[in-house]
Amino acid sequence: MSPELIAKQVVIPTKDGKRWFGIQYQVNLYRGCSHGCIYCDSRSECYQNVNFEEIRYKSNAIELLSKELSNKPKHQIIGLGSMSDPYNPLEVSLELTKKALEMLDFLKQGVVIITKSDRVLRDSTLLKRISSHSPVVVIFTITTTHETVQKKLEPNVSTTNERFKAIQKLTSQGIKCGILMMPILPFINDTVDNVEQIVRRAKEVHADFIYPAFGMTLRDIQRDYFYQMLDKEFPGLKNVYMDYYGAKYSCQSPHAAMLKKAFVFECRKQKILYGMNDIIETIRPNQEIQLKLF
Repeated sequence: MSPELIAKQVVIPTKDGKRWFGIQYQVNLYRGCSHGCIYCDSRSECYQNVNFEEIRYKSNAIELLSKELSNKPKHQIIGLGSMSDPYNPLEVSLELTKKALEMLDFLKQGVVIITKSDRVLRDSTLLKRISSHSPVVVIFTITTTHETVQKKLEPNVSTTNERFKAIQKLTSQGIKCGILMMPILPFINDTVDNVEQIVRRAKEVHADFIYPAFGMTLRDIQRDYFYQMLDKEFPGLKNVYMDYYGAKYSCQSPHAAMLKKAFVFECRKQKILYGMNDIIETIRPNQEIQLKLF
Protein backbone atom coordinates (compact mmCIF):
# COMPACT_ATOMS: atom_id res chain seq x y z
CA MET A 1 0.00 0.00 0.00
CA SER A 2 1.33 3.42 -0.97
CA PRO A 3 2.02 5.75 1.99
CA GLU A 4 0.64 8.64 -0.08
CA LEU A 5 -3.01 9.71 0.11
CA ILE A 6 -4.94 12.26 -1.90
CA ALA A 7 -7.36 14.07 0.39
CA LYS A 8 -10.63 15.70 -0.63
CA GLN A 9 -10.79 17.88 2.48
CA VAL A 10 -8.50 18.52 5.45
CA VAL A 11 -10.23 21.30 7.41
CA ILE A 12 -13.14 19.77 9.31
CA PRO A 13 -15.41 22.00 11.44
CA THR A 14 -15.95 20.81 15.00
CA LYS A 15 -19.48 20.42 16.33
CA ASP A 16 -18.90 22.84 19.17
CA GLY A 17 -15.78 24.98 19.54
CA LYS A 18 -16.63 25.56 23.20
CA ARG A 19 -16.25 21.93 24.24
CA TRP A 20 -12.71 20.75 23.45
CA PHE A 21 -9.99 23.31 24.16
CA GLY A 22 -11.76 25.88 22.00
CA ILE A 23 -10.85 24.05 18.78
CA GLN A 24 -13.03 25.23 15.90
CA TYR A 25 -11.54 23.14 13.06
CA GLN A 26 -9.71 19.82 13.08
CA VAL A 27 -6.90 19.06 10.62
CA ASN A 28 -5.24 15.67 10.21
CA LEU A 29 -2.26 15.67 7.87
CA TYR A 30 -1.54 11.98 8.38
CA ARG A 31 -3.55 8.80 8.69
CA GLY A 32 -2.62 5.92 10.98
CA CYS A 33 -0.19 5.89 13.89
CA SER A 34 2.96 4.00 14.85
CA HIS A 35 2.86 4.81 18.58
CA GLY A 36 1.55 1.35 19.43
CA CYS A 37 -0.56 2.61 22.35
CA ILE A 38 -2.48 -0.42 23.53
CA TYR A 39 -5.60 1.59 24.45
CA CYS A 40 -6.04 3.70 21.29
CA ASP A 41 -9.68 4.27 20.31
CA SER A 42 -8.66 5.15 16.74
CA ARG A 43 -8.39 1.42 16.00
CA SER A 44 -12.18 1.21 16.19
CA GLU A 45 -14.09 0.12 13.07
CA CYS A 46 -15.97 3.41 12.80
CA TYR A 47 -12.78 5.24 11.81
CA GLN A 48 -12.02 2.80 8.96
CA ASN A 49 -8.28 2.89 9.62
CA VAL A 50 -7.14 -0.17 7.70
CA ASN A 51 -3.56 -1.13 8.64
CA PHE A 52 -3.77 1.40 11.45
CA GLU A 53 -0.10 1.19 12.47
CA GLU A 54 1.06 2.15 8.97
CA ILE A 55 1.42 5.92 8.71
CA ARG A 56 0.17 7.46 5.48
CA TYR A 57 0.40 11.11 4.52
CA LYS A 58 -1.91 13.42 2.60
CA SER A 59 0.30 14.75 -0.17
CA ASN A 60 -2.06 17.62 -1.06
CA ALA A 61 -2.77 18.59 2.55
CA ILE A 62 -0.97 21.95 2.57
CA GLU A 63 -2.58 23.01 -0.71
CA LEU A 64 -6.02 22.14 0.69
CA LEU A 65 -5.25 23.80 4.01
CA SER A 66 -4.45 27.07 2.27
CA LYS A 67 -7.54 26.87 0.06
CA GLU A 68 -9.99 25.87 2.79
CA LEU A 69 -8.79 28.38 5.39
CA SER A 70 -8.44 31.34 3.03
CA ASN A 71 -12.13 32.24 3.38
CA LYS A 72 -12.30 31.67 7.14
CA PRO A 73 -12.12 34.49 9.70
CA LYS A 74 -8.66 35.10 11.16
CA HIS A 75 -7.59 33.91 14.60
CA GLN A 76 -9.61 30.69 14.54
CA ILE A 77 -8.25 27.73 16.54
CA ILE A 78 -7.11 24.84 14.35
CA GLY A 79 -6.61 21.47 16.05
CA LEU A 80 -3.75 19.20 14.97
CA GLY A 81 -3.57 15.64 16.31
CA SER A 82 -7.11 14.41 16.86
CA MET A 83 -6.67 11.15 14.91
CA SER A 84 -2.96 10.93 14.11
CA ASP A 85 -0.01 12.44 15.95
CA PRO A 86 1.32 15.39 13.92
CA TYR A 87 4.87 14.57 15.07
CA ASN A 88 5.10 10.95 13.96
CA PRO A 89 8.33 9.56 12.43
CA LEU A 90 7.33 10.56 8.87
CA GLU A 91 7.19 14.19 9.96
CA VAL A 92 10.97 14.19 10.35
CA SER A 93 11.43 13.98 6.58
CA LEU A 94 8.12 15.27 5.19
CA GLU A 95 7.63 18.25 7.55
CA LEU A 96 3.91 18.49 6.77
CA THR A 97 3.18 19.76 10.27
CA LYS A 98 5.87 22.39 10.01
CA LYS A 99 4.51 23.52 6.63
CA ALA A 100 1.00 23.59 8.06
CA LEU A 101 2.15 25.79 10.95
CA GLU A 102 3.85 28.12 8.49
CA MET A 103 0.58 28.36 6.58
CA LEU A 104 -1.38 29.04 9.79
CA ASP A 105 1.07 31.80 10.63
CA PHE A 106 0.70 33.30 7.15
CA LEU A 107 -3.11 33.15 7.36
CA LYS A 108 -3.11 34.51 10.93
CA GLN A 109 -4.75 31.43 12.46
CA GLY A 110 -4.20 29.83 15.86
CA VAL A 111 -3.45 26.22 16.74
CA VAL A 112 -3.90 23.59 19.43
CA ILE A 113 -1.50 20.66 19.01
CA ILE A 114 -2.07 17.33 20.76
CA THR A 115 0.97 15.05 20.74
CA LYS A 116 3.00 12.45 22.60
CA SER A 117 6.28 13.47 20.97
CA ASP A 118 8.98 15.91 21.98
CA ARG A 119 9.65 16.47 18.25
CA VAL A 120 7.34 19.46 18.63
CA LEU A 121 10.35 21.31 20.08
CA ARG A 122 11.67 21.65 16.52
CA ASP A 123 8.88 24.13 15.80
CA SER A 124 9.04 26.17 19.00
CA THR A 125 10.20 29.35 17.24
CA LEU A 126 7.36 29.03 14.74
CA LEU A 127 4.83 28.43 17.51
CA LYS A 128 6.10 31.50 19.34
CA ARG A 129 5.60 33.54 16.17
CA ILE A 130 2.01 32.31 15.78
CA SER A 131 1.29 33.14 19.42
CA SER A 132 2.05 36.80 18.68
CA HIS A 133 -1.23 37.06 16.76
CA SER A 134 -3.40 34.02 17.64
CA PRO A 135 -3.94 31.38 20.36
CA VAL A 136 -1.28 28.63 20.57
CA VAL A 137 -1.38 25.63 22.89
CA VAL A 138 0.65 22.41 22.93
CA ILE A 139 -0.99 19.55 24.82
CA PHE A 140 0.91 16.42 25.76
CA THR A 141 -0.85 13.17 26.63
CA ILE A 142 0.63 11.84 29.88
CA THR A 143 -0.83 8.75 31.53
CA THR A 144 1.73 7.69 34.13
CA THR A 145 4.97 8.75 35.79
CA HIS A 146 6.06 5.11 35.99
CA GLU A 147 8.36 4.68 32.97
CA THR A 148 8.14 0.87 32.92
CA VAL A 149 4.34 0.99 32.82
CA GLN A 150 4.44 3.79 30.25
CA LYS A 151 6.55 1.68 27.89
CA LYS A 152 4.00 -1.12 28.11
CA LEU A 153 1.11 1.25 27.41
CA GLU A 154 2.80 3.45 24.80
CA PRO A 155 5.84 1.58 23.46
CA ASN A 156 6.92 3.80 20.56
CA VAL A 157 6.66 7.36 21.86
CA SER A 158 8.73 9.85 23.81
CA THR A 159 9.05 8.81 27.43
CA THR A 160 7.02 10.52 30.13
CA ASN A 161 10.16 12.28 31.32
CA GLU A 162 10.93 13.51 27.80
CA ARG A 163 7.42 14.91 27.50
CA PHE A 164 7.71 16.76 30.82
CA LYS A 165 11.06 18.18 29.70
CA ALA A 166 9.45 19.35 26.45
CA ILE A 167 6.73 21.13 28.43
CA GLN A 168 9.37 22.87 30.50
CA LYS A 169 11.28 24.03 27.41
CA LEU A 170 8.14 25.31 25.67
CA THR A 171 6.73 27.12 28.71
CA SER A 172 10.11 28.75 29.30
CA GLN A 173 9.64 30.31 25.85
CA GLY A 174 6.20 31.59 26.74
CA ILE A 175 4.26 28.90 24.87
CA LYS A 176 1.13 27.70 26.66
CA CYS A 177 1.20 23.96 27.44
CA GLY A 178 -1.25 21.53 28.95
CA ILE A 179 -1.59 17.85 29.78
CA LEU A 180 -4.21 15.32 28.75
CA MET A 181 -4.15 12.90 31.67
CA MET A 182 -5.93 10.15 29.84
CA PRO A 183 -6.70 7.40 29.74
CA ILE A 184 -6.30 6.46 33.36
CA LEU A 185 -6.71 2.73 32.80
CA PRO A 186 -8.66 0.62 35.30
CA PHE A 187 -6.48 -1.69 37.40
CA ILE A 188 -3.26 -0.39 35.73
CA ASN A 189 -2.50 3.28 36.38
CA ASP A 190 -5.62 4.28 38.34
CA THR A 191 -3.90 5.04 41.63
CA VAL A 192 -3.98 8.18 43.74
CA ASP A 193 -0.18 8.22 43.80
CA ASN A 194 0.04 8.23 40.00
CA VAL A 195 -2.51 11.02 39.67
CA GLU A 196 -0.84 13.17 42.33
CA GLN A 197 2.62 12.61 40.85
CA ILE A 198 1.46 13.78 37.42
CA VAL A 199 -0.03 16.95 38.88
CA ARG A 200 3.09 17.69 40.90
CA ARG A 201 5.38 17.15 37.92
CA ALA A 202 3.09 19.38 35.86
CA LYS A 203 3.56 22.14 38.40
CA GLU A 204 7.33 21.71 38.32
CA VAL A 205 7.47 22.23 34.55
CA HIS A 206 4.95 25.12 34.64
CA ALA A 207 2.14 23.41 32.72
CA ASP A 208 -0.90 25.66 32.44
CA PHE A 209 -3.56 22.99 32.88
CA ILE A 210 -4.41 19.29 33.14
CA TYR A 211 -7.55 17.65 31.80
CA PRO A 212 -8.30 14.09 33.02
CA ALA A 213 -10.39 11.02 32.20
CA PHE A 214 -10.59 8.35 34.89
CA GLY A 215 -11.31 5.42 32.63
CA MET A 216 -11.26 4.38 28.99
CA THR A 217 -13.45 3.26 26.10
CA LEU A 218 -13.55 -0.20 24.55
CA ARG A 219 -15.23 -1.38 21.36
CA ASP A 220 -14.81 -3.89 18.50
CA ILE A 221 -11.26 -3.95 17.03
CA GLN A 222 -9.93 -1.68 19.76
CA ARG A 223 -11.16 -4.08 22.47
CA ASP A 224 -9.70 -7.11 20.69
CA TYR A 225 -6.28 -5.47 20.39
CA PHE A 226 -6.34 -4.18 23.96
CA TYR A 227 -7.14 -7.61 25.35
CA GLN A 228 -4.42 -9.16 23.22
CA MET A 229 -1.89 -6.72 24.68
CA LEU A 230 -3.16 -7.25 28.22
CA ASP A 231 -2.37 -10.96 27.82
CA LYS A 232 1.15 -10.00 26.77
CA GLU A 233 1.97 -7.15 29.16
CA PHE A 234 -0.40 -7.70 32.12
CA PRO A 235 -1.18 -11.45 32.28
CA GLY A 236 -4.51 -12.27 33.91
CA LEU A 237 -5.91 -8.75 33.68
CA LYS A 238 -8.04 -9.46 30.60
CA ASN A 239 -10.31 -11.70 32.65
CA VAL A 240 -10.72 -8.93 35.23
CA TYR A 241 -11.85 -6.52 32.50
CA MET A 242 -14.22 -9.07 30.98
CA ASP A 243 -15.80 -9.84 34.35
CA TYR A 244 -16.06 -6.19 35.43
CA TYR A 245 -17.09 -4.46 32.20
CA GLY A 246 -18.53 -7.12 29.92
CA ALA A 247 -19.39 -5.48 26.58
CA LYS A 248 -19.58 -1.91 27.94
CA TYR A 249 -18.19 0.89 25.77
CA SER A 250 -17.42 3.25 28.64
CA CYS A 251 -15.14 1.62 31.21
CA GLN A 252 -14.76 3.98 34.14
CA SER A 253 -12.20 3.17 36.81
CA PRO A 254 -13.85 1.65 39.89
CA HIS A 255 -11.80 4.22 41.82
CA ALA A 256 -12.95 7.19 39.69
CA ALA A 257 -14.63 9.14 42.51
CA MET A 258 -11.62 8.80 44.79
CA LEU A 259 -9.20 9.67 41.98
CA LYS A 260 -11.19 12.75 40.97
CA LYS A 261 -11.27 13.98 44.56
CA ALA A 262 -7.50 13.56 44.93
CA PHE A 263 -6.91 15.14 41.50
CA VAL A 264 -9.01 18.23 42.21
CA PHE A 265 -7.43 18.68 45.64
CA GLU A 266 -3.90 18.47 44.21
CA CYS A 267 -4.68 20.76 41.27
CA ARG A 268 -6.09 23.39 43.62
CA LYS A 269 -3.09 22.99 45.89
CA GLN A 270 -0.69 23.41 42.98
CA LYS A 271 -2.85 26.14 41.38
CA ILE A 272 -3.24 24.35 38.05
CA LEU A 273 -6.42 24.67 35.98
CA TYR A 274 -8.40 21.48 35.34
CA GLY A 275 -11.94 22.48 34.27
CA MET A 276 -12.60 22.70 30.53
CA ASN A 277 -14.46 26.01 30.72
CA ASP A 278 -11.64 27.61 32.70
CA ILE A 279 -9.05 26.16 30.32
CA ILE A 280 -10.85 27.48 27.24
CA GLU A 281 -11.19 30.90 28.85
CA THR A 282 -7.37 31.15 29.07
CA ILE A 283 -6.96 29.97 25.47
CA ARG A 284 -9.71 32.07 23.92
CA PRO A 285 -10.98 34.77 26.30
CA ASN A 286 -14.61 35.76 25.99
CA GLN A 287 -14.84 37.82 22.81
CA GLU A 288 -17.80 39.87 24.06
CA ILE A 289 -15.75 41.06 27.02
CA GLN A 290 -12.84 41.89 24.71
CA LEU A 291 -15.08 43.99 22.46
CA LYS A 292 -16.26 46.03 25.45
CA LEU A 293 -12.66 46.66 26.48
CA PHE A 294 -11.63 47.98 23.07
